[in-house]
Amino acid sequence: MTRGFDTERWSGLEGLVLVAAAAGVLTREPAPLLLAGLGVVLLGYVRIAAVPEVTLEIERELSDSTPDPDEEVEVTLSVTNESARTLFDLRIVDGVPPALAVVDGPARLGTALRPGATATTTYTVTAIRGEHTWDETVVVARDPSGAVERRETVLTETTMRCEPELAATADLPLRGLTSKYAGRVETDVPGSGLEFASIREYRHGDPIRRIDWNRRARTGELATVQFREERAATVVLVVDTRSEAHVAPDADAETAVERSVDAASIAFSALLDSGDRVGVAAFGPNECWLDPSSGVDHRARARRLFATHPAFAPTPPDEAFFPSIAVRRLRRRLSSDAQVIFCTPLTDDYAVSVARRLEAYGHAVTVVSPDPTATGTVGARLARLERDLRLRDLRRAGIRVVDWGAEPLAVALARAESGWKQ
Repeated sequence: MTRGFDTERWSGLEGLVLVAAAAGVLTREPAPLLLAGLGVVLLGYVRIAAVPEVTLEIERELSDSTPDPDEEVEVTLSVTNESARTLFDLRIVDGVPPALAVVDGPARLGTALRPGATATTTYTVTAIRGEHTWDETVVVARDPSGAVERRETVLTETTMRCEPELAATADLPLRGLTSKYAGRVETDVPGSGLEFASIREYRHGDPIRRIDWNRRARTGELATVQFREERAATVVLVVDTRSEAHVAPDADAETAVERSVDAASIAFSALLDSGDRVGVAAFGPNECWLDPSSGVDHRARARRLFATHPAFAPTPPDEAFFPSIAVRRLRRRLSSDAQVIFCTPLTDDYAVSVARRLEAYGHAVTVVSPDPTATGTVGARLARLERDLRLRDLRRAGIRVVDWGAEPLAVALARAESGWKQ
């Protein structure tokens, strides 16, 4: 506990005492002199007042330490006075994680506590994706007059982890760049598949089931039917986690980074279910990389990564960021056959530059862009216009763009795909 310091609650009392004393002398009335005397007594008490040493035990209990997203969690904070003296004015402010919103009850407590007594307060927070650790609890104790107070911070380790299930709620269309593995992306490579590609002369060893028997009946010649091969894609989901991406249309809405992480989670599960190899990366100060792979274990690793990695925290990063270095590092990690799905709100021109550079280096890029703009002010309308120009710039460069507004992601994907087919 820190030592006591003056709250300056009774500052100016000396002047009032002098005025009352002077008024009593001049008017020869006893009332002002009596008032001045009382003020002197109070000043004397303030000079010698001290808050006793305080020993507190603080416990915090969560109704659920591993909730689902948007679930309400009740937090119970208990404070016990373990000292031998009564605390007449005790004030507690709990260290709620900055990403969590208190939706019911105050995360603070003001009370008086006898020795051994316990006071309790309860409040409710709404869980969001991520790992959330409570900060230190601030404790302020004052003497009965409020002239002196002691202040300290008490750390009670409490962590809540919210890991959303990776559910495929949308079918993500991919571009033609594929790996050597069999999958669901149609290619121009002739071979085995479902869609007809061409007919060529029969070669020794061709499968009998691929011989064109109708042509044999008409011409007497053997010919082999070829189909378009379907191969798996290697996809890296890149999430823009820079401070520029931590924006929202209003104070109560999800930030663009949170929506981008949601989009990446949905895309990851959908691609994995389709047999593609999927990786994850963050474009921001906190480096994050998950090699493209597949399988149940890979899905579990991605789920933990999306929920707990500092790069995907709901709050803006404080670390310095050097974007050119980050782009070069990302390029070195991307295999030559890797597609990129870049989740970014496109709040600045550098995001456009990143997408165009990756496309120029031979990686088929698709931009999924949650719209964080509003129309309430002139500045907000200008920001929306600038973002629309960036979307147009990407489309002119041949890059697929999914402009994701307030509708579900599946609706935005369907609308964008219909435009790609035109």
